[in-house]
Amino acid sequence: MKAEKRHITILGAGESGVGAAILAKAQGWNVFVSDFGSVKESFAKELNDLGVAWEQKAHSLDEILKADLVIKSPGIPNTAPVMMAILSKGIKVISEIEFAAYYSSAKTICITGSNGKTTTALMAHHILRKSGMNVGLAGNIGESFAKQVAEKEFDWYVLELSSFQLDDMHEFKADIAVILNITPDHLDRYENKMEKYIASKLRIIQNQTNQDWFIYNADDQNILNEIYKQKPAAQLAPFSLVKEIEQGGFATNKQLTININNQFTMGIHELALKGKHNTQNSLASGIASRILEIRNDVVRESLADFTNVEHRLEFVAKVNGIEFINDSKATNINSTWFALESMNNPTVWIVGGVDKGNDYSELTELVDEKVKAIICLGKDNEKIKESFAGKVDEIIEVVSAMEAVAWGYRLASTDETVLLSPACASFDLFENYEERGNEFKKAVRAL
Repeated sequence: MKAEKRHITILGAGESGVGAAILAKAQGWNVFVSDFGSVKESFAKELNDLGVAWEQKAHSLDEILKADLVIKSPGIPNTAPVMMAILSKGIKVISEIEFAAYYSSAKTICITGSNGKTTTALMAHHILRKSGMNVGLAGNIGESFAKQVAEKEFDWYVLELSSFQLDDMHEFKADIAVILNITPDHLDRYENKMEKYIASKLRIIQNQTNQDWFIYNADDQNILNEIYKQKPAAQLAPFSLVKEIEQGGFATNKQLTININNQFTMGIHELALKGKHNTQNSLASGIASRILEIRNDVVRESLADFTNVEHRLEFVAKVNGIEFINDSKATNINSTWFALESMNNPTVWIVGGVDKGNDYSELTELVDEKVKAIICLGKDNEKIKESFAGKVDEIIEVVSAMEAVAWGYRLASTDETVLLSPACASFDLFENYEERGNEFKKAVRAL
């Protein structure tokens, strides 16, 4: 339901906030943007050019509470004082995604999951573009959805959605919804209750009808339990690595099969991305493409020539026979599990940062099997050291990417791998996971 165009407050002046401001101004809203932190120069310039009122390093409640509608950055929890003030006034709060959808008639493929959503969104977008469709890419990736709705015209969008974005989406409907997996992540935002985090992810199927599609991982018990409880209205297209699927997709160690609008098959060795998790990502994006009746040859070619996102199992260089892999985007245990699972050589593992309630015992078996030494890149490494003491030859502590790479080079031998896969957020030593990954790559190239 579109609110009347009166006062709108946008909390957060990052990519999504500035995008929302551009769309709101274009649609005749009276706009106020408030950011409790510092606003990047490029975003400040956009807001000034737009001619809207904005502030940084403060939340002026008198101005904020004039709003008839609030759009908030996904990073702001409802427990923040400014949010408690807004909610106590009964002001409607939505995400930038929901706001953009008010003004867009485009159809959407919406992708969520604890891991793999960026890769899968990029892959689906790659296939649709290659097929000649007029498609945008937005959400938790690239340019803001709202900005694109204001300035461009796409028939379809592929949207990568985090649980935080989904929390503030109420009337939005995905035409094709995808859930890749649900494993513990961000539990600090959900009162450390897994059931609240799961409920947040399942919001991706809210408002769907029997005209819509729901693609999901049939090997994930958390998802299966919810499907049993919620009985989704959408048409179901599961995927699996352990059983054959009649309507959906599955893979063996030799072949990927999709049974939607006739059968599609492809050799596993032909896929551009290796590892079981990437086979799941390929299945999900392939199923979405076949629902849209994209030709088999286009799907096959796209899955074979896709190039993955930076900082996700990214090959950096081979130095004197030692391979360096940048997986800085792995900010939780499950992502790192996938990274370690795909290692074929003895590995020196660089781990650490801001712990989000990690249970490292989930990695014990893989560490026993694959890891020869551990380098802790973080300020507080006690939990990691306790978890893996006696399980590897050496555990080293460092406070810079340069130091981590130097130790990695010293500890690894020819035909071995140095893997940066932190399993933690980066905020203790770096601005974000991109900076951590870039510093790692710079250090490797300086060897």
